[in-house]
Amino acid sequence: MFHILVVDDDTNTRRLLQTVLEGDGYTVSTAINGEEALKKLEQEHIDLVILDIMMPKMDGYEFTRIVREGRDDLPILMVTAKQLPQEKHQGFRVGTDDYMTKPVDLEELLLRVKALLRRAKIINERKLQVGDVVLDYDAMTVTRPGESIELPQKEFMLLYKLLSYPGKIFTRIQLMDEIWGYDSETGWETVTVHIARLRKRFENWNEFEIHSIRGLGYKAVKKNE
Repeated sequence: MFHILVVDDDTNTRRLLQTVLEGDGYTVSTAINGEEALKKLEQEHIDLVILDIMMPKMDGYEFTRIVREGRDDLPILMVTAKQLPQEKHQGFRVGTDDYMTKPVDLEELLLRVKALLRRAKIINERKLQVGDVVLDYDAMTVTRPGESIELPQKEFMLLYKLLSYPGKIFTRIQLMDEIWGYDSETGWETVTVHIARLRKRFENWNEFEIHSIRGLGYKAVKKNE
């Protein structure tokens, strides 16, 4: 059973999230600020953190920054009233994995929690399997029976991202920010170039393909299922 830490200085929010998460089968601990949350992490095994940004003593930005200095594999979901793009960008820069603004859709929150836990499991195992195809994060290889291709880092990360969420559409900007970084000076056109290279490499593979969604972006589709 996954153990989730909810960090928020508002009592009603903590209680609501705890009730919803426990109703979905999770074990839940709570903290009222970043300082208390850090102590919880030392005392308990936590699989995912949901936290507010504006809290006394230590806010969500500082908590996330400190956690990322020592632990990069802990999924963090910021749930906050801060809605400005620069505030969201700051959250991702310090290391959050996802970001939702209040008031939250509770069903969507549960779906995002499931996705983050699934992604963390994939990253910790560092392998992703799609049918008979295995993507090995450490070796940067894509392998199927009788064939193995070693990819350049960015191509591998792009394919790994798309196949981790089959059927989900990612915009070029989303892919650019996550794989090349928010501060990259490379233009989003490079995503198009890398997608074209991946399509060429795997055009004869029948396990998956990458679709362009006009005006939106790209998605990976599993085949033969």
